Amino acid sequence: MQKPEISIIVPWYNEAENCAHFFETVVPILEDVTVSYEIVCVNDGSKDDTFSLLRAHRSENPNIKIVNLSRNFGKEAALSAGVDIASGRAVIPMDADLQDPPELLDAMVKAWRDGAQVVLARRMDRQSDSVLKRATSRWFYELFSRMAKPAIPKNVGDYRLMDRIVVDALKQLPERSRFMKGLFAWVGFRQITLDYTRPQRAAGSTKFNYLKLWNFALDGIFSFSSLPLKIWSYFGFLVSMVAIIFMAFLIARTILTGIDTPGYASTLSIILLFNGIILISMGAMGEYISRIFIEVKQRPIYLINEMEGFEASIDSNATSLPDVPVGGPPETARK
Repeated sequence: MQKPEISIIVPWYNEAENCAHFFETVVPILEDVTVSYEIVCVNDGSKDDTFSLLRAHRSENPNIKIVNLSRNFGKEAALSAGVDIASGRAVIPMDADLQDPPELLDAMVKAWRDGAQVVLARRMDRQSDSVLKRATSRWFYELFSRMAKPAIPKNVGDYRLMDRIVVDALKQLPERSRFMKGLFAWVGFRQITLDYTRPQRAAGSTKFNYLKLWNFALDGIFSFSSLPLKIWSYFGFLVSMVAIIFMAFLIARTILTGIDTPGYASTLSIILLFNGIILISMGAMGEYISRIFIEVKQRPIYLINEMEGFEASIDSNATSLPDVPVGGPPETARK
């Protein structure tokens, strides 16, 4: 079977309200852009009717392909599954809520055909997001760019076009703690940027809350920067220098003026302050240790329950399609 020119990757989690509108909007635009495409729908353990609706749409359009994960693994794992399985010469991840405007697909594909290996979609107007979300997003991008290398482009999400050479490079990255925006930036390649205005969700509500976004930000920072570890060495050196200077001052004062009785309140405050600093530094080390723990277990990033629309099918005793990884990059790529 001939490989498609364009692969669209769409993670789905409880998006039944968006299903019909998504395909009604995206398919006509895709068919105007290319005659050869596939839409790889990764159902990430949805608890509503998302999976059955995806199957219904696939019965009407064989270019829709379905990957049904065994449970909810999270968007980053679902996106990784799509990247591993998509076979197009160019691959485009996008959200099911249509906040990644499909109208931009034509310009993205044209830029790719003109020689770009990565076409980034940058959100210039985020009025559809709350004030707090816009502020926290801005703070995160600024902090990440200062702490991690390479920096991720500001206001660029997962929506982008990647040439097959870029996708194959991504498939060689086997880490289990996935921060896809960082991985996309890490592989590099020749890039251009297209700007767009972020619209409202087509239907339904976001599946991210502020706690999930906070943990997502921590994953990004701890996966791509060692500064949270290094900073405590510099801080410890600074405190040691201050302590030596203060000790010299106390010795000199005692020799010159005699011994006095210091206050207990200041002593207690200093003890509590430095105990708090020690706990924070231990927490930073714990974050890295927890990620080491996850990596050494070598569990797959995701597990596939069933797939529809692909060249081969999973038999009842197999764990994966031939040449299609069930939980991440193939072993040859890992080596």
